[in-house]
Amino acid sequence: MKRQKSTLAILLLLFTSMVLFSCGGNSSETQTAEQTETTSESQEEKQKVILFFGNSLSAGYGIDPEDAFPGLVQARLDSLGENFKVINGGLSGETTAGGLSRLDWFLEEEPFIFVLELGGNDGLRGIQLSETKKNLLAIIDKVRSKYPDTKIILAGMQIPPNMGQEYTDEFMKIYPAVAQEKNVKLIPFLLEGVAGNPELNLPDGIHPTEEGHQIVFGTVWPFIEENI
Repeated sequence: MKRQKSTLAILLLLFTSMVLFSCGGNSSETQTAEQTETTSESQEEKQKVILFFGNSLSAGYGIDPEDAFPGLVQARLDSLGENFKVINGGLSGETTAGGLSRLDWFLEEEPFIFVLELGGNDGLRGIQLSETKKNLLAIIDKVRSKYPDTKIILAGMQIPPNMGQEYTDEFMKIYPAVAQEKNVKLIPFLLEGVAGNPELNLPDGIHPTEEGHQIVFGTVWPFIEENI
């Protein structure tokens, strides 16, 4: 009888030790997994977002997106070791009205810098200038309302005089007016040094080649650099 009790005691001790060892191992693994997950989340939280919100110019129509100026901004940031993520919100054919209607989807994540590049298609289509201005103002208001600390840059645009010189001149004035009214940074003309040069544009005469985008990047980068 004593031998049976002794044997039971030993078995109970072994079982208890196995249970404790098993629990300890699972706890350690769980803790390690939680620490890894926390570290990963922390790294993602530190990554700031730059959102280029525009049309085919931002999207890089006719070339690889990596070679468009937003992609070149990402490459420069990476080379400098800056922890930024560039989101390309360019959509070919987009107008200011279309941009305003789809903006909410892009604002699910807070942008550190918001680059507004819209209006060119409005001008090419002869959309009423007051509508273009109203939409640009509304886009800026919506961004500011949701993220007051976001830095906003407005990319100025010019158009050929297809709609008449008066329309063309008034269109160009929209961007400085909006920038002043909303107190945002203004890139005077996004396509400075590129527009009108056949060697720097695709056959359509509107969209920059890879070389053209390099020049556009040079125009945009100082405005990004001063805000990072």
